[in-house]
Amino acid sequence: MKYLGMPLLGICFLLGSFLATGCDSSKSETAKTVTESGSSSEAGATFTTNKGDSKATTTGENISALAEAKQRWSKSSANSELAGKIDIDGSSTVYPITEAAAAAFKKLYDNVNITVGKSGTGGGFKRFNIGETDISDASRPIKEKEFKACKENNVGLVEIPIAYDGLTVVVHKDNDFVNELTVDHLKTIFLSDKAAKTWKDVNAEWPDEEIKIFAPGTDSGTFDYFKEVVAGKEGAIRPDMSTSENDDVLVNGVAGDTAAIGFFGAAYYFQNQDKLKAVKIVNPATGEAVLPSDTTIEEGTYAPFSRPLFIYVNAKSISKAQVEKFVDFYLTHAADFAREVGYVALPETVYQQAYDNYLDEITGTHYLTETMEKRSGPVTEIYQSKNLTK
Repeated sequence: MKYLGMPLLGICFLLGSFLATGCDSSKSETAKTVTESGSSSEAGATFTTNKGDSKATTTGENISALAEAKQRWSKSSANSELAGKIDIDGSSTVYPITEAAAAAFKKLYDNVNITVGKSGTGGGFKRFNIGETDISDASRPIKEKEFKACKENNVGLVEIPIAYDGLTVVVHKDNDFVNELTVDHLKTIFLSDKAAKTWKDVNAEWPDEEIKIFAPGTDSGTFDYFKEVVAGKEGAIRPDMSTSENDDVLVNGVAGDTAAIGFFGAAYYFQNQDKLKAVKIVNPATGEAVLPSDTTIEEGTYAPFSRPLFIYVNAKSISKAQVEKFVDFYLTHAADFAREVGYVALPETVYQQAYDNYLDEITGTHYLTETMEKRSGPVTEIYQSKNLTK
């Protein structure tokens, strides 16, 4: 019996180990399924995402919520159970990034209907601040009157920077005399109290040819930004310009007239370099004439026309499963989408802060003080928790 007991004990030990391992494996697989995928009780009816759990790590290491989300999305697969509508409108400058995000998301969730409009930043906010849209694309931060309208209509907003842009001044490809411009030159061309009629009025050495101007419409955030830089608070932009909210119209307008000048986001210039010539802008701080590029925009040496781009998410819309999932997807891949369509990615720290704000549904703007004064400066300095105004 003494010798018989030993084998029996050994068998029991091995059997116990096997059962324990099996149970642990089952638990591990279950946890993996819960973390990496949504669950639905009925196709197209409900879809539970894991936004609230996104700060957990899968490796046991202290990685950011954004890094964990990237790991999770890298393992995602197509799912037809998620359904519903997402309404987006706003900036034509931001449109290409959002459109790229929407197209990529549709490949995973083909039953989600995403509408992306481009009525301009101001036009988008007019719809957003009455709760008509889920997301508003913006090529500038929200203004005081827009922010107040959101509060009056009980529309909470989550402010999310997604990319850098460099507002680009362009002329015809064959223009061989305008190689660089100062802000003062731009004032002479664009301000209503100066309104140069010919290029000779800007520089005596330039041709006596009538200047044709193509510019974004007044609802555009690009127009607002240009006006802020060139005209300031007191000045006014001349009204005798050909304007459009469609940047393709502006591209074709400048490309079709050798005496033309225009401006729009850098991505549209990068896509049309065969038709247009970008003008170097003299940095007021350094005196150096600089062209827009990924490097000069990110470094801020392309000044004063480097700027961040945004999406604003209606906080109530995050309760919609399709919106929650789309914003998570968009923000996780924002740097890639920005580069894909010709813009410049933000620093990773900004994306991390934005993703944390989204997870916690933190509403408000970082670009207005509590007394509604505008904040200005690098996005890395402004987009911090201490600057949030609710």
